Amino acid sequence: MNIFRFLGDMTHLISILILLLKIYATKSCSGISLKTQELYALVFLTRYLDLFTDFISVYNTVMKLVFIASSLAIVWCMRNHPLVRRSYDKQLDTFRHYFLLLASFLLALLLHEKFAFQEVLWAFSMYLEAVAILPQLVLLQRSGNVDNLTGQYVFFLGAYRAFYIFNWIYRYFIDPHFTRWIACVSGLVQTALYADFFYYYFISWKNNAKLQLPA
Repeated sequence: MNIFRFLGDMTHLISILILLLKIYATKSCSGISLKTQELYALVFLTRYLDLFTDFISVYNTVMKLVFIASSLAIVWCMRNHPLVRRSYDKQLDTFRHYFLLLASFLLALLLHEKFAFQEVLWAFSMYLEAVAILPQLVLLQRSGNVDNLTGQYVFFLGAYRAFYIFNWIYRYFIDPHFTRWIACVSGLVQTALYADFFYYYFISWKNNAKLQLPA
């Protein structure tokens, strides 16, 4: 494992911890898109099927289980927790995410590295993760003001993918057998979607002001 992969994993983990902190400490999921969280849960469930077939390392296995368990816990809280679900912004979270599901699945059937059940689902998870943040970004734009924890959550989530791009570049030059082009392209698309958010996040940080996104 290289430093970029490790930093990517850690920023991803930090983003999840921040979101869990927001939900459990404030008993609120205001500003959080349930649709994005459901998409991420599906991403991890379809990507980490290799837990049943391959063992890479204890670290790898633990991280995969943490991502699956935490994503399912977040979805459960937003849907079923008696206090948390009251704060869900259903009127703002109206992005038609099933189009993302359909497009990702069709793309995985057409573009994959190997036509096998697990490989097609892996490709599906990569394509879906690239666009899973869209409902969240749309919700934030509609709400305008972004609270500190939600802003930190989205920032670290974007940083995680940015570090993974450096990880893939590093592996391309170091590992002659590295062929995960789907991951590279999907990661670039996903990071590009964060560009607007990163810009306003930096402006708010520079001016020590509350993060606001234009509607």
